[in-house]
Amino acid sequence: MIYSSGSKIKIFACNSNRSLAEAIAKKVGLELGDAVVQKFSDGEISVQINETIRGADVYIIQSTSYPVNDNLMELLIMIDAMKRASAARITAVMPYYGYARQDRKARARDPISAKLVANLLTSAGANRVLTMDLHCAQIQGFFDIPVDNLVGNPLLTDYYIQKYGDSLNDFVAVSPDLGSVGRTRQFAEKLNIPLAIIDKRRPRPNVSEITNIIGDVAGKKVILVDDMIDTAGTITNAANALKERGAVEVDACCTHAVLSGPAIKRIEDSAITELLVLDTIELPEEKKITKITSVSVEEIFANAIKCIHDGTSISQLFD
Repeated sequence: MIYSSGSKIKIFACNSNRSLAEAIAKKVGLELGDAVVQKFSDGEISVQINETIRGADVYIIQSTSYPVNDNLMELLIMIDAMKRASAARITAVMPYYGYARQDRKARARDPISAKLVANLLTSAGANRVLTMDLHCAQIQGFFDIPVDNLVGNPLLTDYYIQKYGDSLNDFVAVSPDLGSVGRTRQFAEKLNIPLAIIDKRRPRPNVSEITNIIGDVAGKKVILVDDMIDTAGTITNAANALKERGAVEVDACCTHAVLSGPAIKRIEDSAITELLVLDTIELPEEKKITKITSVSVEEIFANAIKCIHDGTSISQLFD
């Protein structure tokens, strides 16, 4: 079906992050579309769309966070329902893209699940994907449809600029591993502060060991920068190691607060003073501790949706 920029825009949401979806729709100037996503008694997912979407430019907001498989299936089934109801274009808005860490064969006979999810989204009928801070930017190449990968760094750096102002001269940005160096360098350049790097090894999944710190952190306040925090082992080990090596204060920030398993207790018991996160994943009440501060991504996603709908460039949103 040929999309026209004159098509009516409609925004729907599944169940993973309804509060963010409502905030994004409000910023766009719309109400969320009338749809119900629930389960049958045997656990199968049911989607019911209660308004016409024929010829509409449809945006479905869903983070594929915990429970990952349920949330992914909700998204796939809603995309299929929209396609069969003759939507002109379907954009999967995924503030957090689950399975992104399984992006290559690290060992023999490993799956590449990030590619499988890309195939599923395309096969279901998505015409475009809008996401933020993919764990590996090359995942965009797994798709044969357009993928807009927004960046969370400007939201994080703006927070620290407003909070610390001129006193940022006392800070050092720290990458918790070699894989996050590029992201942390951009963060440090925006704040005009030095960069340090932690060298770690990972003997098994969700376990990390600090081996060395490259850069001077003694007598400095530091900000650890990562794209996601899962069990918080890496970030808390890094924070404690920095404190032991003379850092005066340790803050941390990330885009995606996965925070599974022992994450909350580790953060509470760690040297981290404040953990700044974006709300790409909804935090349940039991995870809203005093150390965690959340900044919303509603405006950047709303602006991206407007740009996509109007057929204008979204490149300014990457600044």
